Amino acid sequence: MSYKLLMVFVFFAGITTLADQAPITQRSWRSVATGMPEEWYGSDESRAVAENVLLYQRNSGGWPKNIPFHNPITDAQKDLILKAKASPDSILDNGATTTEMKFLARMYNRTKTEKYSLSFKKGLDYILEAQYGNGGWPMCHPLKNGYYTHITYNDNAIVNVLEILRDISNKKPIYAFAATEEVILKTKTAFDKGIDCILKTQIMIKGRPTVWCAQHDESTFLPAKARPYELPSFSGYESAGIINLLMEISDPSPAIVNSVQSAVEWLDNHRIKNTRWESFTNKDGLKDRKIVSDPKAGDMWARFYDLETELPYVCDRDGIKKDTLEEIGYERRNGYEWYITAPQKVIDKYPSWKAKWVK
Repeated sequence: MSYKLLMVFVFFAGITTLADQAPITQRSWRSVATGMPEEWYGSDESRAVAENVLLYQRNSGGWPKNIPFHNPITDAQKDLILKAKASPDSILDNGATTTEMKFLARMYNRTKTEKYSLSFKKGLDYILEAQYGNGGWPMCHPLKNGYYTHITYNDNAIVNVLEILRDISNKKPIYAFAATEEVILKTKTAFDKGIDCILKTQIMIKGRPTVWCAQHDESTFLPAKARPYELPSFSGYESAGIINLLMEISDPSPAIVNSVQSAVEWLDNHRIKNTRWESFTNKDGLKDRKIVSDPKAGDMWARFYDLETELPYVCDRDGIKKDTLEEIGYERRNGYEWYITAPQKVIDKYPSWKAKWVK
């Protein structure tokens, strides 16, 4: 190896080492929970994080959302967390509960520490108990009044649950410690019911399946409202996650094949071509953003489409639909992902899936 090549190697090796040494507090909880090097799980640092995860687990078996479990907590905070054990704030939104379970599975596999396994299994019991008889899941369990009772696809809540159930029932190695014959039967049954619920909630227009809303009424299966700016609609983002899950089913039924075909066709017909985000400084001197047309850009999709016109819209906290970002306030304009690219990954995967399953 030449001296110059050696120096390049040393330089990049140094970058990797520095990246590996970056404090975990500079990362998101989700990346710490599932994205660290395998050997990190079982380290003293990971065990300290695990103690926080165990501490925050509610008596119901689930976890609250938006907690940076990887950050140090004081003794005073620990006392407050212990007192909140009975809080009815266990939730599936924003990756809560499923992310903590994935972390605990990694910890158990590296350490064989029984309390990690027990906590994971308690979380699994929570998921199984939270499922509705119709196969869907609410956002919260125990149930909380309001939109929280809806069948919740928002932020891939149900998709995250179904992926764990599928992987347990398929004896994926990371979950082998929990996959007894009884558990495999329960998770397989719950998964199948969840897929059936997905098919039942797919929005029908003139007898043809389209996509999904971010949440559906738990009784009627119709698109439902959540927060004031999350109105009944066709959802670009949540639908992409659902379609991807359906395409990963190893032996799809004709109903699933039809569901995927119709949903991908709908997304393909509702792309916003040659569009991208652009950041700028507004007249108030604040960082802002907007959507611009660019012939060199790829395509985007709206987070929400009107159920009657099928046109994209945005919305402020007043619940009034608007056509453009400029028509809503700064806070919602910059605090919500109104336009996304997630459907492109689904559409890119679709041709190979179609060749395999569409006769």
